[in-house]
Amino acid sequence: MASARADAASGPDHRNPPMSANAKIVIAHRGASGYLPEHTLPAYAMAYALGADYIEPDLVMTADQHLICLHDIHLESTTDVEQQFPQRARADGRWYAADFTLAEIQQLNVTERTKTDGTRVFPGRFKADAQGFKVPTFVSLVELVQSLNRETGRDVGIYPETKAPVFHDDENLPIERVLLARLAEYGYAGRHAKVFIQSFGFDNLREMRETLGSDLPMIQLISHAPAYDALVTPAGLDAIAQYADGIGPDKKRIADTDGALVEHAHARGLQVHPYTFRADQLPPGTPRLEDELRQYYFDYGVDGLFTDFTDIAVEIVHPDYRARLHPR
Repeated sequence: MASARADAASGPDHRNPPMSANAKIVIAHRGASGYLPEHTLPAYAMAYALGADYIEPDLVMTADQHLICLHDIHLESTTDVEQQFPQRARADGRWYAADFTLAEIQQLNVTERTKTDGTRVFPGRFKADAQGFKVPTFVSLVELVQSLNRETGRDVGIYPETKAPVFHDDENLPIERVLLARLAEYGYAGRHAKVFIQSFGFDNLREMRETLGSDLPMIQLISHAPAYDALVTPAGLDAIAQYADGIGPDKKRIADTDGALVEHAHARGLQVHPYTFRADQLPPGTPRLEDELRQYYFDYGVDGLFTDFTDIAVEIVHPDYRARLHPR
């Protein structure tokens, strides 16, 4: 692997150092989405039970400014909105969460993710035609996690993503301000709060840090798209280190550099949490998810990662989890 630059920027005091080898984290991507429909309370509860360190909700806003847990700003890929509200699509043929009130969205049923032709994105996942999967509010997720923490004595965190910040700005929906207000309301404050705020946006993390004055931990997401290439340069990482605590790169960016990106980020005090690791979407030449996880956790040295299959990652980095949960 390439060595990190010796002249890496030291960065401001708000950053936490990269995690030690015995503190690597498992981030439940959209809950236990490898087993249950994504972004539902059952999927979040299952991820908690499987041993996740952080539960990840993607967040969008409703017309009446409630935060809901949904990966897309659109509703049709994971709900039955087309059947319940057939006349509510915009001119582009999409149903936008921003056009619906919370009460309307709570009428919808959530299913496994589908493509535009109606076929499933992950055909081998949850196949039962079960009822009761709904779009949860962010508040309901927070209350679930905090209640489970009180019951179990664990300290599982949350890892919310502000989706499409520019879209929300254009819709006059203050997603950053509402998110910070809800987090404060539920006691998430300070550098060591069990929360990471993440975003693919180029400006909104900086806005939350500098304009809105938040000192909560933040992660700059980095797509594999060319538009993000500048963020993984030395200058780009230096800039990120001024407002964020880490990066969340597409895992291909780490593999493409044979792990050098991790070293460069660590040299700047940035944690590294790549995405997304799936047992049913393995890279060529990798027979099992366990092999891929070990490579990233231990060969490349990432501090945590996003996975749809919480239990498999927990077995890799927290092999004593079940024993601690059920001591003899």
